[in-house]
Amino acid sequence: MRRSAILENLRTVSLSFGAVAGRLTPAQWQAPSLCPAWTARGVVVHVTTVETALLGWRPGGDNPFAAMPAIAAELDGIGPDALLARYREVTADRLAELDAMTDEDFDAPSITPVGPGTYGRFMAIRQFDIWVHERDIRVPLGLAGDDDGPAADMALDEVEGSIGYIVGKKIGLPDGKSIAFELTGPVHRRLLAKVDGRASLVEELAAPDVTMSMDSLTFMLLACGRIDPDGPIGDGRLTWSGDPELAAHAAHHLAFTM
Repeated sequence: MRRSAILENLRTVSLSFGAVAGRLTPAQWQAPSLCPAWTARGVVVHVTTVETALLGWRPGGDNPFAAMPAIAAELDGIGPDALLARYREVTADRLAELDAMTDEDFDAPSITPVGPGTYGRFMAIRQFDIWVHERDIRVPLGLAGDDDGPAADMALDEVEGSIGYIVGKKIGLPDGKSIAFELTGPVHRRLLAKVDGRASLVEELAAPDVTMSMDSLTFMLLACGRIDPDGPIGDGRLTWSGDPELAAHAAHHLAFTM
């Protein structure tokens, strides 16, 4: 993906996350998030910690994650207003820093949370991470927000790129079987996977063994291990056709990250 698209979507999710945090009431700051053991405040601390650790860091330097415990400890000691101000300050500095970088900077070899890659790949993962963390706060509190658009598309790309792993390793789809994920909106996408020796994303499936239908937000929350599958199964957000036993198993094993 081009540097300009990564930057635009990273800017979108960073500003949106800050806007959500900015409208939290004192009680909501302490409310449970979708991340176990984290309140909404804990999510803001985490995102601010990562962005602070990355500020000024370049590929080839010391591992930026090593600084995170000390940063998190400091942020844990400040109140919501100061935390929000810190988030906005570090986000503005980070976006300015990224704006000044070149295509070559983004193509530079780099560590990433998923192994060796490029700095641009690292920033694409940051976009995905912040997008998901906003929902960690918004969804349990019932706060309205935009789950459509280029930033949502890009976040979904991260899951699509892992469909082979999800289908082959997490679901454990048997050899010769296939599955289709029909995402009904607000992001519309059809993800097709088949196991032929190994599981992989495919462009066409004549007759999937299982077709699972759900909205894109539900799919993302399930893939990121944020919600119990029995919730959307019970209320009809997640439906399927085809092999019922295989579908039920797949529905309960979509999570590939947390």
